[in-house]
Amino acid sequence: MRGIQTPVRNVRRRIFKEIAKFGYEQRNLQDLEDLPYEIIPGEVAKYRDSIYRERAIVGERLRLAMGMSLNPADKPTRITKEIDESNISEKYYEPPLLQVIPSACNECKEKAFIVGEQCQGCMAHPCMEVCPKKAISFKDGYSYIDQEKCIKCGQCKKVCPYGAIYERKRPCANACGVGAIETDYAGRAKINPDKCVSCGMCMVNCPFGAISDKSQIFQLARALSEGEQIIAEIAPAFTGQFGDNINARNLKAALEELGFSRDQVYTTLELRMKCGVGKCGRCNIGTKYVCKDGPVFRCDEIDELPAEY
Repeated sequence: MRGIQTPVRNVRRRIFKEIAKFGYEQRNLQDLEDLPYEIIPGEVAKYRDSIYRERAIVGERLRLAMGMSLNPADKPTRITKEIDESNISEKYYEPPLLQVIPSACNECKEKAFIVGEQCQGCMAHPCMEVCPKKAISFKDGYSYIDQEKCIKCGQCKKVCPYGAIYERKRPCANACGVGAIETDYAGRAKINPDKCVSCGMCMVNCPFGAISDKSQIFQLARALSEGEQIIAEIAPAFTGQFGDNINARNLKAALEELGFSRDQVYTTLELRMKCGVGKCGRCNIGTKYVCKDGPVFRCDEIDELPAEY
């Protein structure tokens, strides 16, 4: 849910913050076992039916933030199981990138068209007439959709004069453009790795925060604390992500404060490009043409340009 500050986003950011601190300060990773109690304090659940469930979900999120896989749900285990494999300054995640946390999934119903209370049982019954599979009948004076026959075409919804037929959607599946969201034996969402393209839209749109991705933020923070040479590349999509007051210059200053030098930070100025071949002259900054001399520049190179971007 982009652009909205939700509890899901707050918990996600808190977890990244704590994991980054563990890496940068090189703290004892066994202390990760205590973090769910710091992130979810007290005795009363705030978001779910049980505070123990909330903490268990946070524990799984901590593992993913460390770049590890989820723990099995049917065996006793710890957050820090096999954590030594991630306690390094460089780690490439092991697929899949995105995972559904089973205990966090709300078991949302799959897509279906449902007849609501607004149905008047009208004489014309256009919903019945347009259904290509004859999945709609009359029961007790109202339209009824046989979900076994329904092919989810939505024609009935379009023609209902009362708007009595609504479309039930599973948010993660609705956001997925490749049909990778399926259902497991317990009715929970699961991701088909053969179809998934790791775009992250299911994660962004899940209102329960049940889908999360593996991160390398711990390894990055540790590498920075050890003085390793790290390159930061800033995509132009950062614009607006951190609020209206954040631009390229103060984002660069923030990276410098984290320990990146100016020759370690790269960004692209491609949003200034028009023709892309150096003919129109609209992308010039001083004597530089973004399309021909860039579009990727180091920040120390950008410092030498006029403040026109």
